[in-house]
Amino acid sequence: MNNKTLAIVSYVTIIGWLIAYFSYKNQTGKNAYVTYHLEQSLGVFVFSIMISIIAGILTSVIPGLSIVFSLIALIPLILLVLGIINASNEVEKPVPFIGSFFENKFSFLA
Repeated sequence: MNNKTLAIVSYVTIIGWLIAYFSYKNQTGKNAYVTYHLEQSLGVFVFSIMISIIAGILTSVIPGLSIVFSLIALIPLILLVLGIINASNEVEKPVPFIGSFFENKFSFLA
C-alpha cells in the first residue's frame, strides 16, 4: 500500500488501524505523513473509548440523559471522517478539539 492509502485506512476502525500500522512497520522508508495520521487516528480511538466509558457511567446514574450521551458518542465518528478528509488531501492537520493533544504522544509509532 502507498502512504496515502495507509493514512486513510488508519482511520477506518481499529482493525484498519492495525492493518495500516503493521503494513507501515514493515516498510523500509518511514514517512512522517503516515506516522502523523497513525497518531491522530489512534488518539481518536482512545478518545472514543474514554467517551464510551464516561457516557456509560453517566447513563447508569442519570438514565434520562441517555439521548444526549448517544449524541455525544457520535463525536468520534465525526472526528474520524475529518481525519480521513485530511489524510486524503495529504495534509498533516490535527483533528479538531483533540488532535493537538495527541501529537507526538505515541513514540512507538516512529
